[in-house]
Amino acid sequence: MNSNRERFGKVSQRRAAVTASAALALLIVGGEAAGLVAQDSTALMEQEKQVATTQSKFYCNTKALNPAERARHQQLGEKLQALRKAIAETAKGYEFQYRPTDISLAELAEWVGAESKCCPFFDFHIDVERQGKLLCLRLTGEEGIKAFIRAEFGVEKIR
Repeated sequence: MNSNRERFGKVSQRRAAVTASAALALLIVGGEAAGLVAQDSTALMEQEKQVATTQSKFYCNTKALNPAERARHQQLGEKLQALRKAIAETAKGYEFQYRPTDISLAELAEWVGAESKCCPFFDFHIDVERQGKLLCLRLTGEEGIKAFIRAEFGVEKIR
């Protein structure tokens, strides 16, 4: 019985040491990970705060569309961005030009309908020009909208 006690005692001491070491390692690693997450969170919050401060009136409500609508809207948005023929800067925003053979009027209107739900600060204008050979989408809005459009729609500043 004494030998069992000695044997269990040693195992318990060893197990306690291993458990303590593992707990200490988890604390250290977890603390470092938490520190990294906190740093990343702080940096992200600072970026978001900057954007919110400079563009507070231009806030996109991503919850305005359900997941299926959001997926369709994203699909149309990617198509519109990839197939735009030209971009023209206007006094109050930008005009994106398309060939009706690439983008239909119905697709353009569908995109505008969804975009107006999540970004109601835009003024949308759809024009059919040149006897139906050119579709134009103008995005305009309040002061500061041009910078927002450039950032959101990948438009380089036109000089």
